[in-house]
Amino acid sequence: MSIYAEEKLISQARQLAADYRRAMGKPLPGVSNEIALHDAIRLLDLVPVDQAVGGYDAIDPGREDKRIQIKSRTIFDESVGSQRIGQIKVDQEWDSVVLVLMDEHYEPFEIYEAERDDLMEYVGKSSSSRAKRGILSVSRFRIISRLAWTSVDGLESEVWDNQA
Repeated sequence: MSIYAEEKLISQARQLAADYRRAMGKPLPGVSNEIALHDAIRLLDLVPVDQAVGGYDAIDPGREDKRIQIKSRTIFDESVGSQRIGQIKVDQEWDSVVLVLMDEHYEPFEIYEAERDDLMEYVGKSSSSRAKRGILSVSRFRIISRLAWTSVDGLESEVWDNQA
């Protein structure tokens, strides 16, 4: 499949997901994860891995093949608190977690990256049973992580230096 066909399919998936949510009042299951995976790989210049690998979704060849777990969250209403991201696979091998935040049109607007050590330190210190299982809120993830990309400015060069 050509790059054009892949981009066209993702564009159609964004539209379908947004239309479905407007019509049905709930998100179309699984679609946001696939869109976010595609966006993170494209925007951060990552290389996808075989799904059988487990623990991580992509590697960053520009940063010594760093193993990256990719998560997503679609933000429909910023005023709604306690939005959670999918469970982080704390018991598997990975180096960092990237969180792709998307708007109601399933377009990415921010991408954050948190290092394994920082996440595991929080999980270890937390009294929350959810955190111990790798379940974090978007707001907590933002605190622990660094902004890596924005729709306005693109890559944050001091954070994401894989262009060497």
